[in-house]
Amino acid sequence: MTDEYNLLTQPWLPIRHRHSGALEAVGIAEALLRSHELADLVVDVPTQVPALLRQVLLPVMVDALGPPTTREGWSKRFAAGRFTDEERDRLSEYFDQYRDRFALFHDTRPFAQVAGLRTPKGETKGTAVLVATAASGNNVPLFTSRTDGDPFPLTPGEAARWLLHTQCWDTAAIKSGAEGDPKVKAGKTTGNPTGPLGQLGVVVPVGRSLYETLLLNTPVHPEDMWGVPQWKRDPPFGPEWDTYAPQGLLELWTWQSRRVRLSPEQTGDGQRVCRVVLTAGDRISVLPEWEPHTTWTSAPNPKAGAPARRPRRHAPGKAIWQGMEALLAVEREEKGKFHTSDLLRQINSARVDGVIADDYPLRVQTYGLLYGNQSAVVEDILHDAMPLPVAALRAEGEVYDLVAEATEQAEELAQAVNSLSADLRRAQGADPIPWDKGHRPGELVLHALDPLVRRLLAGISATGTDFDVLSRGQRAWEQKAWAETMRIAERVLGTASAGAFIGREVADKGKKDGKKVLYSLGTAERDFRARLARILPRAAEHRREAKPELGVASSGASTQGQGS
Repeated sequence: MTDEYNLLTQPWLPIRHRHSGALEAVGIAEALLRSHELADLVVDVPTQVPALLRQVLLPVMVDALGPPTTREGWSKRFAAGRFTDEERDRLSEYFDQYRDRFALFHDTRPFAQVAGLRTPKGETKGTAVLVATAASGNNVPLFTSRTDGDPFPLTPGEAARWLLHTQCWDTAAIKSGAEGDPKVKAGKTTGNPTGPLGQLGVVVPVGRSLYETLLLNTPVHPEDMWGVPQWKRDPPFGPEWDTYAPQGLLELWTWQSRRVRLSPEQTGDGQRVCRVVLTAGDRISVLPEWEPHTTWTSAPNPKAGAPARRPRRHAPGKAIWQGMEALLAVEREEKGKFHTSDLLRQINSARVDGVIADDYPLRVQTYGLLYGNQSAVVEDILHDAMPLPVAALRAEGEVYDLVAEATEQAEELAQAVNSLSADLRRAQGADPIPWDKGHRPGELVLHALDPLVRRLLAGISATGTDFDVLSRGQRAWEQKAWAETMRIAERVLGTASAGAFIGREVADKGKKDGKKVLYSLGTAERDFRARLARILPRAAEHRREAKPELGVASSGASTQGQGS
């Protein structure tokens, strides 16, 4: 048995200290026993965070202590703020009992790998095949300084992190066939899906400490539906794979979507992993609706046997607050379009029970991979984070209305500037920029408003339900949003040619009688200012009271400098 690199004790998890902010590396055991002192993982790429949470930290904690089966049980654990002495003793006993199952290079049960895995010809590949950001095969990132032929030595800790990342996020590229796998054809395995997290838009609630984050990501679940983690499976995984549905959260969290064997060797810099065997692994037949780390979209007319909900994936180029309607859809409406994650619904229940206060500094982080070319390559890593006001989880509450209104206003302001651009182009004899092509000025508005929205959400989180403060914050948001939108609009207006002053009459496509509509600089600016006042009514009222001579809506007069 080789136990020289055990993930329970070796320092392979980079974590930031909660109070000092210092970075340190710890093993699984220390990360859990000191979880109340630690803040969050600081890893190579953001998508390693949900992989490490789901593959080791959450399942070890739940399997050692037992799952919370009631809201009261979960609330008691969360309110404690740290593991009790009795829980620490049970964790330590678990570490002693299963220590050999966490040996990275174990002779017969290497962690998250298959002992003796090989291809019929005995080939191995460079470890770049595990690293999503490294050049390997068809996966060639832009501006990479390495080629496929360069060695990519990984320390054991790095290899362990990328191994678990591969189990969660690997591409759907063709895999080498494993010796002993009856499904191999012509030495290959095709039709592989991506790793299970690659099929989701991952949403992870984050608390003040690692301990709170672990509890926030632990759903209350029936005890008979937890299953067992991969390291307790008997017999251990072999080279063959199958398609089936996970029988519990522990099985889902530690899903082995690939069969892997790391090949360590001694180098001048110490022990390194330079070669790896990577083959096909298990496939999930049906994603369970109790998957906790995603939001959902209802399928309007699902086919027979198809699920009524599908996971909502993140859109590239969009901030997390642009999907706020799905995050805040706490009420489980059967006919609703969106459903939030079970974890956010559980946090709302804890708010109702008084376990989590309205001003609790909850954060939400989102993760995703953008795959290209038949999901065989990684094009981009999607990650975002923002504060999420706990009080906003109460549907139809004033805080919910404020957050929903502000995020909708930001989207509408972008559309208003896009309409201004379209009207000016029509006035000059050009067609509007298609919504799905080109770069429209509304994107500049969303970019300019992004820090304002995040600042508003942070302020709401700290304020809780002090409605006087919230009201002042909402007025301040609208005034800032007005100024930023006008700044972008002035740039758009500045591009108008001399011909736009006279304008053109264009047939209205919405009218059957072919009635023509006049588009000119004046009408475009007038309509835009009227729309701006409708979207931001509080800012418009403030401007009318402060500078009544300027007007805001329908005068059509030039108001140069209003955005300043």
